[in-house]
Amino acid sequence: MSLVLKNIQKSYPEFDLNLSFTAEKGELLTLLGPSGCGKTTTLHLIAGFIAPESGALFVDGDEMTYTPPHQRKLGVVFQDYALFPNMRVFGNIAFGLRMHGWTRERIEERVRYLLDLVRLRGYEERIVTQLSGGEQQRVALARALAPEPRLLLLDEPLSALDAKLRRDLRLEIKRIQRELKLTTVYVTHDQEEALAISDHIVVMQAGKIEQIGTPFELFNRPLSPFVADFMGMSNRIQGRVLSSDSGTILLETDEGHFKVNYKKTLAKNSRVTLVFRPEKCSLLSGSGESGHEENGIEGEEKHRKKDEHTDAHTTNMFTGKVTSCEYQGEFSTVRIATEKGEYTVKIQISSVMETGLSVQVYVRSDNLWILEREDNPETVV
Repeated sequence: MSLVLKNIQKSYPEFDLNLSFTAEKGELLTLLGPSGCGKTTTLHLIAGFIAPESGALFVDGDEMTYTPPHQRKLGVVFQDYALFPNMRVFGNIAFGLRMHGWTRERIEERVRYLLDLVRLRGYEERIVTQLSGGEQQRVALARALAPEPRLLLLDEPLSALDAKLRRDLRLEIKRIQRELKLTTVYVTHDQEEALAISDHIVVMQAGKIEQIGTPFELFNRPLSPFVADFMGMSNRIQGRVLSSDSGTILLETDEGHFKVNYKKTLAKNSRVTLVFRPEKCSLLSGSGESGHEENGIEGEEKHRKKDEHTDAHTTNMFTGKVTSCEYQGEFSTVRIATEKGEYTVKIQISSVMETGLSVQVYVRSDNLWILEREDNPETVV
C-alpha cells in the first residue's frame, strides 16, 4: 500500500504544519528531525488521531483524510509501547484480533506466527511487565502487526532502550518490514537510526519539510544549512566561485582555494557555502606525519597532488592549530582553529594530539559539497 500526503496543513502556536510527501508501496519512510518539529504530529495525522485543516491523505489511492482511526486499518507502535499490563503476551497480541471477531483458531495461529516473526517463541504466557524493554518492544510490534494492517506507523519505538539494544532492534525492525513488504512510516530524532533503516528520509524542521531523499543523498548531498548541520556536516567555509567547468568548481575562500566535484555549472563570483564532514578529512602534522591511519600519507598525497591547481595554488588544504582532542575509542575528535574559523575533524589516531600543535587539514574534492545561495544568478544544469 502506498501513502500520499498532499498539502496537509495544521496550525499550532509553535509552528504551522505544511506537508506533502509519498511513501511508496513496501518502503520504509522515516520522518527525521529535532524534538518539537512536528514528526509525531504528522504520524497522528496519518493515523487519524488528529484531523488536518486542509489537504488530502490517500492510502493506496483511497482518500482517508477524515476517516476515523479504526477504519484506516493501520498498525501503530507508540513510544511507550502502551501494552496492557493486566494481560499476558498472548492477550496483548490477540486483543485487536478479538475486537475484529477472529475465531480462536485463527487467533492462535496468527499469534504463533507473529511470535516466531519477532523471535519470541514460547512467550505466550509471560507477564508483559516482567519483560525487558527490548522484549516489550517486540510484543508491541507483534500487536501492531496482528490485524494485518495496510500501513505500519512507528513513533520513536527505540528511544527508551540503551544504545546497543537500539542497534540490534533496528535491524530486527528492518528485517521484519522487508519480510512483510509492509509500507512503514518511522519517526525518530536519531540520524544514525534513520540512515540505517530507511529507504527514504523526510527531514523536518518547525513543521516544514527541509529535504526528502535517500540516506546517501541526505548524508552526502544536503540542500540547506539546516540539513547539513543536522546530518553532521558541521564544517562550513564561505566561498566565491572563480571558475566552473567540466564538473569541477574552483572556489576562493578565507582558508584558501578548493576544487569541488559538482554537476552544476555556477556563475563566476557566485557566493556559496562549502561544507564537509569531520570524518572526511585527513590531518597532517607540521612535520608531515599523517594523523589519519585509515588513509595514510601515501594515498592522501596522490589525491592532494591531483587536486593542486595549475596556477600553483595549493587547493583543498589549510593550516590551523589543535585546540582540543577527545579520544572516543574508535576515533578521536580533534578541534582546530585558524585565524578565520574553527573546524572539527574525526580521525583514527593511537594517541591524543597535543593542544597547540600546528596541523594541516586536507579534504578531497569528492568529499566537499556546495550549498548554493538563493540570491545568486540561476544555475545551469
